[in-house]
Amino acid sequence: MSLKYKRILLKLSGEVLGGNAGNGYDPATIESIVGEIRGAHSAGLEIAIVIGGGNLFRGGFAGNRGVDRTYADYMGMLATVMNSIALQGAFEKAGMPAKVSSALEVKGVVEAFDLRRALEYLSNKNIVIFAAGTGNPFFTTDTAAALRAVEISADALLKGTKVDGVYSKDPKKHPDAVRYDRLSFDDVISRGLAVMDQTAFTLCRENDLPIIVFKLGEKNAITRIAGGENLGSVVSNDM
Repeated sequence: MSLKYKRILLKLSGEVLGGNAGNGYDPATIESIVGEIRGAHSAGLEIAIVIGGGNLFRGGFAGNRGVDRTYADYMGMLATVMNSIALQGAFEKAGMPAKVSSALEVKGVVEAFDLRRALEYLSNKNIVIFAAGTGNPFFTTDTAAALRAVEISADALLKGTKVDGVYSKDPKKHPDAVRYDRLSFDDVISRGLAVMDQTAFTLCRENDLPIIVFKLGEKNAITRIAGGENLGSVVSNDM
């Protein structure tokens, strides 16, 4: 299969692992996600993943109960490590080699982040799951996804969501919301659209890294996007 994008970073929220409830782990949902990624992996795509931890822990929840923001963020990072291990196990069960590369050192459980090793894994067709965000508080997993995507020279950052692209406003609340197929980074800023947090967005813009927002669960979506199909919404400098 001819691929437009040969190496991608896939950003997922932790809530997707919890299925409709958004909490904990839903085996059927995880199996579906693994099946989707398996198709893209079989097509020859090199895949890295950053996943959030919201299905297990949310920093805002802790903050409302008196936990210091710094500590809450570290707790959130550890939640992403747990999710990364869960994904690794699911990939390996499905016969796909997978490695977890963590920005926080958890000896005996996951490997510490090492860029050269991660690049070697990707070249050898391992799925690489980047855990623990950037390893620093006050940075979101969106920012971690953008940072890792730039570091590994990904061709695109794919953000899997519950909607099929970027809209002018929330399509669940506003039936007249307009969906955009293609946008420049300047368009997103001028229209005040929410794609990723500002730090992540700026990293992608300055490093000419396209962001593709698509609906997770649409059949063969990742493979189709990698092959060049116009699926979801593309944000890029190349307009």
